[in-house]
Amino acid sequence: MARPIALELAPRDPREELRKRLDEAPMEYAEALLDSYELLLQLHNHGVFDLLRGVLGAGDKLVESAAAAAKSEDSVRAIRNAIILGKVLGQINPDVLQCVATATSETLGCYEKPVIEPPGLFSLLNQFRHQELRRSVALINRFLETLGNQIKLRADKK
Repeated sequence: MARPIALELAPRDPREELRKRLDEAPMEYAEALLDSYELLLQLHNHGVFDLLRGVLGAGDKLVESAAAAAKSEDSVRAIRNAIILGKVLGQINPDVLQCVATATSETLGCYEKPVIEPPGLFSLLNQFRHQELRRSVALINRFLETLGNQIKLRADKK
């Protein structure tokens, strides 16, 4: 009669297999692995993993709260305003915006506390001799005129 062959397998150690794979990995991966270990340690030290566990644990409650907040009239208005502001910023010539930023910086940004004394009447009239001031006043006037026209158009539509 046939006798069964005894098959004895060594117990499998998954940790040892992982260690062996890591030892056999190309050396070019070593720097990337060390960097990823360092990143994981920093994330752990700053509590990012605790935060993510909390978010995942809250799951449905977090989504429900966000959905309820997004349904409010204020949120809808804020989203619409953000879209409109994005369009406005997209339509502004970057050179003009740079001029505005420079003028703002030179006017308000160079002092700790900007102290601007109101000019006297004659001093103010004297400033109108400068072409740059008249150009700026004309730009502000055009903006205000266009704004007034838009407000009137909106009021006429209602």
